[in-house]
Amino acid sequence: MRDLFEATERGSLQPEPRSLAETRRLAAACTRCDLYRNATQTVFGEGPISARIMLVGEQPGDKEDIAGRPFVGPAGQVLDRALDAAGIERKAIFLTNGVKHFKNEPRGRKRLHKRPDPGEIDICRWWLDLERKFVHPAVIVALGATAIRSVTGRSATVSSLRGRPTGLPDGGTLIATIHPSYLLRMPDRSLADAEFGHFVADLKLAVRTAEGDRAA
Repeated sequence: MRDLFEATERGSLQPEPRSLAETRRLAAACTRCDLYRNATQTVFGEGPISARIMLVGEQPGDKEDIAGRPFVGPAGQVLDRALDAAGIERKAIFLTNGVKHFKNEPRGRKRLHKRPDPGEIDICRWWLDLERKFVHPAVIVALGATAIRSVTGRSATVSSLRGRPTGLPDGGTLIATIHPSYLLRMPDRSLADAEFGHFVADLKLAVRTAEGDRAA
């Protein structure tokens, strides 16, 4: 991680944040890429700094962008059901996204979701790296391919990593799974129910992995 935070719009340098609270404050004024222009606000992560598990999604959606909180829209409702099924309290984990601004295309009164590109993901890794530094979770659950790149710095499919814990350079462990929004897009409800069960199993794997790390 770099020692200095570059305030690109001002062209000045600031010391690297010394706490999660300071990181949150600086992120609120982030203009490191152009995504802030069509977004309402930065959506920073939330959860206890002592969290053993961190869930990383893609980016805020429309509801999250307005509320300023991660996973409060339709995908967040699916996630809450899955967390409950896996025996995980939402308030016990740290929830965030790889990209902190809502990438969208205004279309009349609507804002259509657009997937972040690799450059935008890589620029925004600065904030995720700082969240990881201060929270230092034992397990990071990457929800989808964008989150995988955000965590690892490289592109990979969910299927290539799913089902097996993968070690990270900082000593943590990566668990790859789908983003809950994927379940909302599945037209076949029986297949969606089966995939939901697989998603819950991935979350349970994260719990077992975090508990194993604590025991070690």
